[in-house]
Amino acid sequence: MTIHLVVIDALNLIRRVHAAQPGEPDVQNTARVCCQALSKIIKFSEPSHIVAVFDHHGDDRGWRAELLPHYKEGRKPMPPELQAGMEIIQDAFMDLGIDSLLSDGDEADDLVATLALKVASRHQQVTIISTDKGYCQLLSPTLRVRDYFQQRWLDSPFVEKEYGVKPEQLPDYWGLAGISSSKIPGIPGIGPKAALELLSLYPDLDTILQAEDLPTKWQKKIIEHRESAEASKKVASLKTDLTLGFNLQDIRYLAPSS
Repeated sequence: MTIHLVVIDALNLIRRVHAAQPGEPDVQNTARVCCQALSKIIKFSEPSHIVAVFDHHGDDRGWRAELLPHYKEGRKPMPPELQAGMEIIQDAFMDLGIDSLLSDGDEADDLVATLALKVASRHQQVTIISTDKGYCQLLSPTLRVRDYFQQRWLDSPFVEKEYGVKPEQLPDYWGLAGISSSKIPGIPGIGPKAALELLSLYPDLDTILQAEDLPTKWQKKIIEHRESAEASKKVASLKTDLTLGFNLQDIRYLAPSS
């Protein structure tokens, strides 16, 4: 059997749909519009297996906040009416034949990454549906990322145009330049241009941190902020070794009978 696993970054989809509603947002309407989007995604991608992965809603901010205490600090919380209506949305997904997977203390993106890589490494096709460019570090011939809202592939040419590096170098790039929207600091004073220049001279962050021939203009910054760079790279890297408490058969797509 040819496998095509589609993994939905659920809150990435739901929060954007909810925020785009005119007037007072309504959970039932959010569920309806999300299901319209998912129906289009299913028609376009023809999955053999599909799952929607959700973040947990507890107070635990996860392992990334332990490394960088300000990680994602100040981000707009989920609207209370949306959080209260999450079961309604998940039930609507199930009516479409899409099961929901809730992360337990781990961020959903690590769960998505683990599942996607496990299938892609067996030379089976995986499509992640998300606008999150962090998933681009996983790109391979059998793993793709689709931005549903912009109707575009976040592929290797996209990464090269956007950042100037290879997909696998993205955590090194973010370790240097940081990600301001997620409060990942990188190395203060080193922005995208300098990060790109450094990664054209050295293959990765570890090599940069060990280099004895660093250009003088960056030497002091890199030596002083070594720990920040290492923590930033780690936080920007996706975990791909989580234990999955289910098998692929559990998320096989069966179109609902009309």
